[in-house]
Amino acid sequence: MKNRLLILIPILSMFASCSDDITGLNTDTKRPTTTNADYLFTNAEHALVDQVTSTSVNVNVFRLYAQQWTEVQYPQESQYDFSRLIPDTHWNVYYRDVLRDLKESKDMLTAEKAGANAATAAVIDNKIAIIDILSIYSYNVLVDTFGDIPYTEALNIIDHPLPKYDDAQTIYRDLLLKLNAASDALDANTASFGDADLVYGGNAGAWAKFANSLRLRMAINMHDVDPAYASTEAVAAIADGIFTSSADSTYMTYAGTQPNANPLYVDLVASGRNDFLPANTFVNKLNDLQDPRRPKFFTLYDDGTYKGGIYGALNTYGSFSHLTETIKSPTYPGVLFTYSEVEFLLAEAAERGIPVVGSAATHYNAAITASMQDWGVASADIVAYLGRPDVSYTLNTNSWKQKIGEQAWIAYFNRGFEAWTSYRRLDYPVLSAPTITFNNLKEVPKSYPYPTRDVLINSTNVKAAIAKSGGTNEGITKVFWDKF
Repeated sequence: MKNRLLILIPILSMFASCSDDITGLNTDTKRPTTTNADYLFTNAEHALVDQVTSTSVNVNVFRLYAQQWTEVQYPQESQYDFSRLIPDTHWNVYYRDVLRDLKESKDMLTAEKAGANAATAAVIDNKIAIIDILSIYSYNVLVDTFGDIPYTEALNIIDHPLPKYDDAQTIYRDLLLKLNAASDALDANTASFGDADLVYGGNAGAWAKFANSLRLRMAINMHDVDPAYASTEAVAAIADGIFTSSADSTYMTYAGTQPNANPLYVDLVASGRNDFLPANTFVNKLNDLQDPRRPKFFTLYDDGTYKGGIYGALNTYGSFSHLTETIKSPTYPGVLFTYSEVEFLLAEAAERGIPVVGSAATHYNAAITASMQDWGVASADIVAYLGRPDVSYTLNTNSWKQKIGEQAWIAYFNRGFEAWTSYRRLDYPVLSAPTITFNNLKEVPKSYPYPTRDVLINSTNVKAAIAKSGGTNEGITKVFWDKF
């Protein structure tokens, strides 16, 4: 009997400690319903850099459109096939995964600031300014990809489940206005996100330089359609402080293991697939110039030459040079902006008559030098390259657009979106569509078609945007700043 009582006592104790309230059983402890503003910011920042960095044909095909890379056994994306719903993914990542999380983070921070002391409020102000800057960057990418997009009614599914499409040039002007305000709002002597910021570690001064450099890029983009306004914005951005060295460049270093490894590692190594090659269009240009970045970009083929896969054609992986191991590292950084790009923009500004310190040649040389230094090219090789008659800004007799456009294209290797954007703005290098294309496209895409899902669900607003831009939705419509 004693032994039985000893067994029953703990069992009875278990029942005695139970509550009649069973509502907690409906709580999923593994799926939180609340979060922290910093976590939302980190998630949005990571999603943004992933989208820029990835080379998955379901996510990002801009390296292919810039003809820096080509495909092997499945060349559809190099032939401008949009059937994988690539525009839909690009759209969803920016609106759902980046902009929506940034908005939620900002809303939470705004609520926190209401009851904060002065010191905490100052930190929150820096956080909000950084959120605004990344939101502006994201909208800028969407405009540069699609043209007119939802903006004033975006991210508000309750009041605007079918948002209107705003005029792209009007959006640009508003984004530039907000960039100026966000840059001015940052206090370099005050903390912000700290380690939650995967790019600059919460350095507000670095974010201010990024914001001003982005203002410069956007101003140069729209100079052909609104030169007076663009010139004013470019001068103001430069005065407020842009990148002045490669130490200012915008990188996010990845972790060594999935799911936080560089997407390139996932696409090129972990996948076990060999789907991509450097394109012959790109490799041939570097061969012509004997460019010292070639061994940094590509491996030698078996015959001791650099040999690119035929762009837009069916290729055999073993018959060409390959991408080097450098960018295949799981920890290789993703990049949003570089000092080299800023110098190319300043060279362009000088040629466009925008008052900048230094000549176009000076900034052009600085841009190439910075790119080569970033890739570890020896100083003597840089000097020799800049002295070549087909590279030298003063000896090369080509137009300034060709000189800057071709060298920027090379410097933007592995930065497909910026290479594609520079090509569209300057019309250099001269790129042609491959022999075989989907939908019988005869030119390199100048934009993305609007997402299939939005065409079906938000059809009235999408049709209005398509009609305004020329009546087609096939990827050949130029965005507003692509005038020539």
